Amino acid sequence: MTGFFSGITRHRGITEVPVLLSLLISTSADAHGFGQRFDLPIPLDFYLIGAAATVALSFGLVAVFVRSGSELNTYPRWNLLRSRAGRFLAHPMMLLALRLTSVSVFLTLLAAGLYGEQNPARNVVPTFIWIIWWTGLAYVSALFGDLWALINPWKILFGWAESGYRRFVSAGEWGLRIPYPEWLGVWPAFVLFIAFVWGELVWENNAIPQNLAYAIIAYSLISWIGMFLFGREAWLRGGEAFSIAFGLLARFAPSEVRVVERSICQLCSAQGCRNGNDCINCSECLSRAHALDRGDRSDTRQWNLRPFGIGLLTHEAISISQMAFVVLMLATVSFDGFMATSLWKQTFDALTSTRSLMPMLHRLNMMGMSVDSIVSTIGLILAPLLFLAVYLVFSSLMTLAAGTHRKSSAGHYSPLKLASDFVLCLIPIAIAYHLAHYLSFLFVAGQLVIPLASDPFGFGWNLLGTADYRVNAGIIGARFAWYASVSFVVLGHVIAVYLGHVLALRGFASRRSALRSQYPMLALMVFYTFAGLWILAQPIVE
Repeated sequence: MTGFFSGITRHRGITEVPVLLSLLISTSADAHGFGQRFDLPIPLDFYLIGAAATVALSFGLVAVFVRSGSELNTYPRWNLLRSRAGRFLAHPMMLLALRLTSVSVFLTLLAAGLYGEQNPARNVVPTFIWIIWWTGLAYVSALFGDLWALINPWKILFGWAESGYRRFVSAGEWGLRIPYPEWLGVWPAFVLFIAFVWGELVWENNAIPQNLAYAIIAYSLISWIGMFLFGREAWLRGGEAFSIAFGLLARFAPSEVRVVERSICQLCSAQGCRNGNDCINCSECLSRAHALDRGDRSDTRQWNLRPFGIGLLTHEAISISQMAFVVLMLATVSFDGFMATSLWKQTFDALTSTRSLMPMLHRLNMMGMSVDSIVSTIGLILAPLLFLAVYLVFSSLMTLAAGTHRKSSAGHYSPLKLASDFVLCLIPIAIAYHLAHYLSFLFVAGQLVIPLASDPFGFGWNLLGTADYRVNAGIIGARFAWYASVSFVVLGHVIAVYLGHVLALRGFASRRSALRSQYPMLALMVFYTFAGLWILAQPIVE
């Protein structure tokens, strides 16, 4: 999602493997340059046309064979808690061990960042944050489930503080518990996410361990202050950027945690639970359900396997701020990829040589910002605005193509309402670009954590006996990475087309209107397939 969704193989197979792999990164953009050169066996245009044709053909097949959205209101589920293995994994002692491990890693990273060796290649902090946590956990969230909800250290530590307060100080609630303003939505998380993306893509010192430690401390304070003011769960839903980002990805995953006792949800601070929507992946209700269960019994909750992507076909209302957050995720990954193309270099050169901009660039440069950081910051701000504008334009075209009548008594579809209702269809595309861009990054550069785990501070330790491990740069071949990337991108768009069609059948008054509403969206999908694969195929120019 951001550089979050780029990666070492972002421009698949068209780049060189740096000789000094052990230097890891000087900036996050440099980290995206790992890969091998690969000459395409056929012209790139053939790939682009073939991929776009596949997306268009999938639309035709979906239109013919998927004729109703109502049957997806229910879907096949298998409760893992009915099995002994599932109950073992969900046992309170296993969950406690997982939380203790998470907090231990969190504190170790802070200590290593503050007091360890400041060479990024010898300190575990940059490798763990940018590769293992940010890249790897997104894979886990999308392909398995919302692990972050279990291991979020800010949530865990604040929860322990709450429990300690109730036990030793007062039986009342800890914190001010100010009602979270509905109008605020997820805008706090939106702002924090942009700040994080800026740190990943633009900040020139984002691989210095101490800088990252200070950033962690700053974000920790913001998170705990937000939880203290509004309550832990309210802030996790509205202000904790990573809970929202990983939670959105986990909607695609083939697992869910469901609370089936509706009386529990009546006490939830989330409006969707109280209004009778299915209670899925709600940590507040899950905590109450867990407290009511005894032993191996789990009458109030389920841990289900489900079809991929089904969690995106939600009945809950998507707010404007949530819609903007999803668009931000897709825009920043695309901008991250664009930053490594020759077209961006040409744009950069044109901006820096524009006479009207020179005085501003000079003043900012005198204040300590490099020209590269200034222009990249401008691009990072403009990219989400451009994506949002394009998405809203196509949403308007969808309402014009279909007419505006909806099935419900709400009457008419406004472009903004339609944009919110359909925005989750973009999640498979974001996941696809994450998989495509970060595949080699995770499997090649991710190996750096093996020796660093034995010597996290860079003091010359060998705690686990892995300090002498050497990275295998050929673990992912360039040819495989390219074909995998193309497959991910095409499949992501095909899934998005399918989900959009189902939502249209569910939302519009007639099948004809639903089908016509998807013509503009199909055009957008085809265009973005072209653009995405073109970005993947460009050479690194940094």
